[in-house]
Amino acid sequence: MRTGDAFHPKGAGIIETSGARAPTCDAPSTGKEAEPLKTTTPQTTAGEKRSGTIQSVSIAARFLMVLANAESELALGEVARRTGTGGSTAHRYLQSLVKEGLARQDPASGLYDLGSAALSIGIGALKRVDAVEIAAQHMKSLTHQHALSGGVAIWTDRGPTLVRWYRSAYFSINPLALGDILPIDNTACGLVFQAFLPKATIDAARRQQPAHFRGKPPTKAVLDEVRERCWSELTSHLLSNVTGQAAPVFDAQHEIACAVTTVSDLGQLKSPDDRHALLREASLINQATGGRAFGSDSP
Repeated sequence: MRTGDAFHPKGAGIIETSGARAPTCDAPSTGKEAEPLKTTTPQTTAGEKRSGTIQSVSIAARFLMVLANAESELALGEVARRTGTGGSTAHRYLQSLVKEGLARQDPASGLYDLGSAALSIGIGALKRVDAVEIAAQHMKSLTHQHALSGGVAIWTDRGPTLVRWYRSAYFSINPLALGDILPIDNTACGLVFQAFLPKATIDAARRQQPAHFRGKPPTKAVLDEVRERCWSELTSHLLSNVTGQAAPVFDAQHEIACAVTTVSDLGQLKSPDDRHALLREASLINQATGGRAFGSDSP
């Protein structure tokens, strides 16, 4: 069913509320321009209070973030501009980072980039990222704040499987539970996995699910829409007047690691804030996992 149609409580399909089109799944994240740095050295003479942080470390971290977020190697002047410092200050900090291996300078061009030590730190951080646990923390909080139940699903050889599930205090009609395997074709979660997993993987799981359980395979247009928006919503697919929503969670290699999903009674969705809560939460989860950046605006 084509997304973008008006919302019909009794219909089934990927639903789009009226308004502006959401950013695409692969839209690059944007940030505010860095504020100018204060480069004065904190005083540590007797009688004066020491700061709770070391300012030079905070400034060095700003330089590292500029290098990490840059689209390519940067010239000294560009680093100074993005950090809001003078050229001499930028040079001192960059040379200190180079000395410690946190940055490197191309001997031919003079351009700066992240160094091997920074890459090692990043790899170490990635090894500690558990997408399911990060998603679970966010989903537990979400269900406590909104009239919906939700959780985290992973892909198994039989299809999407709920490995975390939290019941809402406001929404008691709940057809799902921990450990449930979801239909591939007629759940929002199933459509999300289909949009980002290889067809052979999907077909193998489809053969494991009975035809009456899995549903009718979606069209290419439906999956393209899910893939573009990183979002799926189906209504009255499991229970009448109940809406299911789902969004992907990517790892640092931009591959789907799991999906976050919710079910809610349409009568409890009192405001757009309730309706689009999952999409905003999914955006925050993907920031934490290092996954693809996608918009947190309403789908």
